[in-house]
Amino acid sequence: MLSKTQKEKQVFIKSYGCQMNVYDSERMAEALLPMGYKSTPREEDADLIILNTCHIREKATEKIYSEVGRLKPIKQKNPDLKITVAGCVAQAEGEEIIRRQPLVDILVGPQAYHKLPEMIKNYDKKPVALDLDQSGKFDWPHRGTSNTVKVSSFLTVQEGCDKFCTFCVVPYTRGQEYSRPVAEIISEARELISSGAGELVLLGQNVNAYHGLGQDNRSWSLADLIWKISELPDLQRIRFVTSHPNEMTLDLMTAFRDCPKLMPYLHLPIQSGSDRILKLMNRKHTQAEYVEIISRLREYRPDIAISGDFIVGFPGETEEDFQETLSVVEKVGFIKSFSFKYSPRPGTPAAERVQVDSDIQSERLQRLQNLLTEYQFAKQKSMLGKHCQVLFERDGRLEGQLVGKNEHFQVVFGQIPVSWIGKVGTMKIVDANVNSLHGELVN
Repeated sequence: MLSKTQKEKQVFIKSYGCQMNVYDSERMAEALLPMGYKSTPREEDADLIILNTCHIREKATEKIYSEVGRLKPIKQKNPDLKITVAGCVAQAEGEEIIRRQPLVDILVGPQAYHKLPEMIKNYDKKPVALDLDQSGKFDWPHRGTSNTVKVSSFLTVQEGCDKFCTFCVVPYTRGQEYSRPVAEIISEARELISSGAGELVLLGQNVNAYHGLGQDNRSWSLADLIWKISELPDLQRIRFVTSHPNEMTLDLMTAFRDCPKLMPYLHLPIQSGSDRILKLMNRKHTQAEYVEIISRLREYRPDIAISGDFIVGFPGETEEDFQETLSVVEKVGFIKSFSFKYSPRPGTPAAERVQVDSDIQSERLQRLQNLLTEYQFAKQKSMLGKHCQVLFERDGRLEGQLVGKNEHFQVVFGQIPVSWIGKVGTMKIVDANVNSLHGELVN
């Protein structure tokens, strides 16, 4: 509740990039509630605009400058408007952002956003917070206070990365690996569930490297954590992203087999099928080792669905290397995937190497995406006439329509009463396209 001296204000938050940024944006919205800030979908109505940035893709920094410049007319109409650049671009570029774009009032990195309320409260000439100590950002506030809790809700359990892939900026923008204590995660999980979450998606840059302090004062693995979370009443499903092949331990594979609440879906990036390129990427695994992991997982959970990430046109990639990437797609049969042209990230080792011609990158990307789409569509069509369990999450685009996801993370929609939101129903699949399934409620 606001004090008598606090006036209700509005905040507009735009998230770029990964699920962890979405989670961070939700936490910022919750942290600002005690100060009187209510979320708004309209930039024009905002007293505070936060751009929560991602630095993974090409020209991310320039896009943020362009985005801030677009806000100039709004700032002119409302001189008291505060514009904040948060997240990984803020961390990577530092105070250069304020120097190049004077419209920016506040700069806060991805591990320092818990300082945002104090920075606004004691605002004095463009404050900056860019420290990389992850621990303090999770100390506040209680979840579910800003109506951001969804049926399928994100829960960060691990941050940062020690892998240092040569194409990636995460170790420099998110810092070293940090795992939250088990008790802290369980407390937040309880709050999310009590606010309506039926599924928890555990997040981390290398989530399966989780090694948080348990309630028995020993280091817990991700599998240990999953089993503990699965004991929470009213929780229906658990998923986790994003994993690294080198951390796919036996206890995690066993959890897929034995834990009823852990869904049979795994996002496991490989990036390239070429051992030579994987070595240049510093991935520390081979194609054969990756394929063997998938094979073992399917022994434990035969129906497990696999998705992945691919980078095309990494410096030094030849046509032979690219053919190896196509071969791993055929060996694994991904249910869905994310593929991109390599783009150099300033400060990373790969950025200093001779780059593959952009036209060659584009042509290879198109061939890869055509093959990935072929496998994805085949997986979708294989569901025709079958039954699956769907957790309904939200209204669809059409009246009387609900949308949810089945066990394998496939999007399913149908004409379903709104009372089913938050519940799991059996659906018979009657139609399929590349990105979604159409079903009829059986029960």
